[in-house]
Amino acid sequence: MGQSQSGGHGPSGKKKKKTKGPDAASKLPLVTPHTQCRLKLLRLERIKDYLLMEEEFIRNQEQMKPLEEKQEEERSKIIDDNHAIVSTSVGLEHYVSILSFVDKDLLEPGCSVLLNHKVHAVIGVLMDDTDLLVTVMKVKKAPQETYADIGELDNQIQEIKESVEFPLTHPEYYEEKGIKPPKGVILYGPPGTGKTLLARAVANQTSATFLRVVGNGPKLVRELFQVAEEHAPSIVFIDEIYQTVLELLNQLDGFDSRGDVKVIMATNRIETLDPALIRPDRIDRKIEFPLTDEKTKKRIFQIHTSRMTLADDVTLADDDDLSAADIKAICTEAGLMALRERRIKVTNEDFKKSKENVLYKKQEGTPEGLCL
Repeated sequence: MGQSQSGGHGPSGKKKKKTKGPDAASKLPLVTPHTQCRLKLLRLERIKDYLLMEEEFIRNQEQMKPLEEKQEEERSKIIDDNHAIVSTSVGLEHYVSILSFVDKDLLEPGCSVLLNHKVHAVIGVLMDDTDLLVTVMKVKKAPQETYADIGELDNQIQEIKESVEFPLTHPEYYEEKGIKPPKGVILYGPPGTGKTLLARAVANQTSATFLRVVGNGPKLVRELFQVAEEHAPSIVFIDEIYQTVLELLNQLDGFDSRGDVKVIMATNRIETLDPALIRPDRIDRKIEFPLTDEKTKKRIFQIHTSRMTLADDVTLADDDDLSAADIKAICTEAGLMALRERRIKVTNEDFKKSKENVLYKKQEGTPEGLCL
């Protein structure tokens, strides 16, 4: 009988696991850090950097201690009643002498002193903490300009009289009428039309302390008004006011309009100012200074040449676009030309050449002078 053969079976369906090599256990798994992990790593690295910086700083401080103690000992040896060490605003220290007329009882560590750089000595002690720049702003000598020095600005003169002069010289006028005088005015118009000149003229007329702002910053504005109140009656003249006016707004809202402090502002472009600054109850009067016309230019020429000896050929009429400042500069330059040539009379040729020079400098943007 035949032997039956069973059919062959193929490999089973289960897959055999691959055997791991001997180095498989020592390999690190591949890890991809998430965003939070990277941020944490960066934070820890930054903390490490700060700690290293702090460690270096402390180490340097420890190393400097013996040197500082030695310097302090040397200072105590050289400082006496006639000598001191003064620190300037830029961080430099100077070993200076103290002049004999200085009150030594007022000298103490941290006080502010007046230092004469020529003799390198202390010449005085400042009794308050007012910013020195404010003291510089206060014009010691009263302005010499008068209304007579201003040509053909009758309307502007009348307005500033009503706004600034009369409230300081005759406050009873406003009390009788039951009205509050303006706190201040703003003068606006092109450069060289007489804004600064009129501000100085009204200060001359009222004999008031004239403070011209030459800086900015909240602290400076506060101290400026403090000095103005201490030296009242006073006029605060702010030339070319800019956008940094928040503290100025606070000061305008804070002081009494009946007081003896008046504010005069000037700007070449009133449209660029914050409307909140020039609204009523802060700046109550706006005075425009237009460009000079032919009649005004002739009058300004007459004012600035009134003390000159003019030749017969001089004609003061001019058709060019000149401001009041340009005309003053032309007259001054013409007088200097005659002085160079040792001539008594100023000729028409002098005025022509000086006008060419002034207009050339104006086109080139060269400053003709500074007024403080």
